[in-house]
Amino acid sequence: MVGTVENLQAQFHQFRMSETSKELPSFLRKAEVSSWTYQEFLHELLTYEEKRREEKMIEKHLKWAKFPYEKHLDEFDLGEQPSLSTRQLKQLRELSWLDHAFNLIFLGPPGVGKTHLAIGLGLEAIQQGQRVVFISMGELVPLLKTEEYIRKAQLRLKRIRDADLVIIDDLMYMAMDQQEANLFFQLVNHLYERSSIILTSNKGPEEWGELMGDQGITTAILDRLLHRAEVIHLNGSSHRIKYRKSVFQSKSVQN
Repeated sequence: MVGTVENLQAQFHQFRMSETSKELPSFLRKAEVSSWTYQEFLHELLTYEEKRREEKMIEKHLKWAKFPYEKHLDEFDLGEQPSLSTRQLKQLRELSWLDHAFNLIFLGPPGVGKTHLAIGLGLEAIQQGQRVVFISMGELVPLLKTEEYIRKAQLRLKRIRDADLVIIDDLMYMAMDQQEANLFFQLVNHLYERSSIILTSNKGPEEWGELMGDQGITTAILDRLLHRAEVIHLNGSSHRIKYRKSVFQSKSVQN
C-alpha cells in the first residue's frame, strides 16, 4: 500500500526530520524530473536534513551567545593594528587553542579592536559547532550576586558554565568588593580547564589586585587565567575616534 505525500510527511515529522518533511514534495518533483536513483534520492534528502539541522543549531547558538553586535574577523583591519600580524590572526582563527581550553587576554586602550576581535573569534567558534557566551563584566557581576534567587540569572549562568568559550568584555573597568571578587573567582575556578575564556581589558593583570581589593583572590584568579593563556597587547589609537561621524558637514557651521 502506497501512502500519500501527506502521510509520508507526517512520518518524517514523527521521526523528527521536520525540515525534510516540509520539503518532501519539492524533492519528489526533482527526483521525477531528474530520474534520480533510490540512492541519489536518499542522499539528497539526508544531506538537506543534515544541512538544515546545522543551520538551526548555529541560529540557536547565536541567540544564546548574546553578542552586542556581529563583527567578523574578515572586517578586522590589520593595517590599523600593527601589534598583531597576519600569521597570528590566522593562528587564532584556526581555533586550535580552543580545543585545548586555552585562554586569550586582549589588553589595550579603548577603541583598538579588542571586542571586535573577541566577537569575531566567537562567531568563528559557533560556525564550528562550539557553544559561546558573550557577557560584559558589568552584566556578569550582578548575575553572580543574584543567582541564588533570580531564575533568569540562574539560566544565564548555567549557559556560561556549560559554554565551550566564554567571552568576558571590559574586565576590571570598575572596582569589585570582596564578595564580588570571590564570586568571580568561583566562576573562573569552575571554567578552569573545562572551557576557554577570552578576556578584554584596558588594564593589565598587574593592576587587577587594586581593583579587586583582595590580593589573595586576585592571585588565585590570575593563577587559573594565566596558566594556559596567550596575552595579546593591542596598541594604536581609537578606531571610534578616528572614524567618528559628525552631525555637521566638513565645513564648520556658522550662525
